[in-house]
Amino acid sequence: MNKVLVFDMDGTIADFYGVEGWLEYLNNADTTPYDVAKPMYDTEILNNILNSLKALGWKIVVTSWLARNNVNGYAERIRTSKLSWLERYSFPYDEVHLVKYGTTKADCTRRLGGYQVLVDDNAEIRKGWHLGNTIDANDDILVKLMALLEM
Repeated sequence: MNKVLVFDMDGTIADFYGVEGWLEYLNNADTTPYDVAKPMYDTEILNNILNSLKALGWKIVVTSWLARNNVNGYAERIRTSKLSWLERYSFPYDEVHLVKYGTTKADCTRRLGGYQVLVDDNAEIRKGWHLGNTIDANDDILVKLMALLEM
């Protein structure tokens, strides 16, 4: 059976909301929060867990929304910033979906089938997930991810 881990970025693996003035940056179509956000976890520890899960057959997918406003090519600049962030921290993904704000995340990975676990900080998004289980990124995700190694 396919096993898929689907990660949100902002507030889940990237401390986007920890960037002072993040909302003002967004309102001004400025990518700074995406460029300077620190990782939510020690990347060496997180990446080791994810690489161990990949060795056990898990596929790692990043599905993250873009900002609500898309003025003057803002969406493309956000895509570039988010991809650079993933590369900078060597996040071990198999595929990435950077999608319009409000997109149903399950629509991005449904075709992969199998057992899918969404890791997201947004309760409404987790509540709407119907492809498997969810992990609340407001808690320590490392413990939950390590538990998946036992499956």
